[in-house]
Amino acid sequence: MVHKFKAEINKVYFINQYTLVHILEGTGNIQVDFRSYGNWEDKAIYLNKGQYIKFMSDTFLVRFIEFPDEIMFKSKDVRVLFKHLISLGYINFNDCKDCQRFLTTTAFNQNLESLIDVSTEQWYWQNPFQATKDEYQVIFDIKDMIDQEYSDQINVKKLADHFINSRYNIRHLIKNRLGVTVRNLIGNKQIDANMKELAFTNKSIQEIAYDQGYKDPGYFNRSFKNKVGQTPKEFRDNFDYEGRDQFSQDLIALIQQFHKEQHTLGFYADQMHMSVHTLSKKVKQKMQLTLGQMIRNELISSAKKMLSEKATVKEVAYSLGFEEPNNFSSFFLKHTGVSPSLYNQ
Repeated sequence: MVHKFKAEINKVYFINQYTLVHILEGTGNIQVDFRSYGNWEDKAIYLNKGQYIKFMSDTFLVRFIEFPDEIMFKSKDVRVLFKHLISLGYINFNDCKDCQRFLTTTAFNQNLESLIDVSTEQWYWQNPFQATKDEYQVIFDIKDMIDQEYSDQINVKKLADHFINSRYNIRHLIKNRLGVTVRNLIGNKQIDANMKELAFTNKSIQEIAYDQGYKDPGYFNRSFKNKVGQTPKEFRDNFDYEGRDQFSQDLIALIQQFHKEQHTLGFYADQMHMSVHTLSKKVKQKMQLTLGQMIRNELISSAKKMLSEKATVKEVAYSLGFEEPNNFSSFFLKHTGVSPSLYNQ
């Protein structure tokens, strides 16, 4: 099934089917499972059941492509698209002509299985973790086990024992390919599950602690604050799922309106009637990124739009409030990895 719609700002869109999110236009950040992303352009984002996505501006035009369950499990290779390891799962569809062919036509419902096939091939071609297919299968087997048993306080030893007959040392494999430890994978899954329970249910914090395998709610509180920087109660209050978070909407609107002229944190703090310290702390708690990142991401989005419309580097630089084109070029290169003169070439 295919849905095309104008996304509501800051609304939580829950993913109930395996879904490809194709962002057709828009500026600003997206948030997936409490992590914010600014570099979503030219990507097809694959989301699993149980995930959510938020659009942090009112400019996004989005297409959701939902896949029937029977398509999904013909091959374990499909896991590379939907079972994210350490970040957002996506493919660079501009590098994949077959993917573009599917995503630029509106009548492809009958071809969803083929879209999965070409996307999987593209993911393996991108090979983001520089692993062999055999190594990927073991990595995703490990991730499957963590996803199934994280609430039983699974640990590294239990995982290692389970895979003892594998020809891979799972500690070395995960560290060498993903750049994190097995303990990190377990901890990330546990904290994501904790945050979802706090944000999207009315369960008491004590009940959540017990459900997530903690025998001592006090230890759950201390552990959560150590990892997230907020107590479970503070996190629940700050996420404000049902209230739709007017603070975040007001700040996003300010940045969209003034980012071309105003780059300093102090300006936005004054507009929000807060100190820079207070505003920065609140932004980090609510949006899982910094105020500076929000401003930079908006600048980059505006720059990319103007460059794609054939504005000169000099025109873009002065339009975005940079004193010199060279300053803008250095800024753009630092945050995108490509110089503005080469962008879109």
